[in-house]
Amino acid sequence: MTTDKKTESTARVPATAAGAKGRKPWVPKSPVETILEQIAKQEKKVAEMQQALDTEKAMLNKLLQFKKGLES
Repeated sequence: MTTDKKTESTARVPATAAGAKGRKPWVPKSPVETILEQIAKQEKKVAEMQQALDTEKAMLNKLLQFKKGLES
């Protein structure tokens, strides 16, 4: 039981020490920078959704063609 406690405590110490040394200082952003970041994120999200929509439309077209073949 003692070895388990030692392992837990030693595992936690380096993680917190490394985390404190590796952090960057907080730099406040201007409202313009914040808005530009939000716009970039939204553009990326829309592009991903557009790609997914295109994929779904292609699948629908294939299924519709298959349906026409079955009905013939």
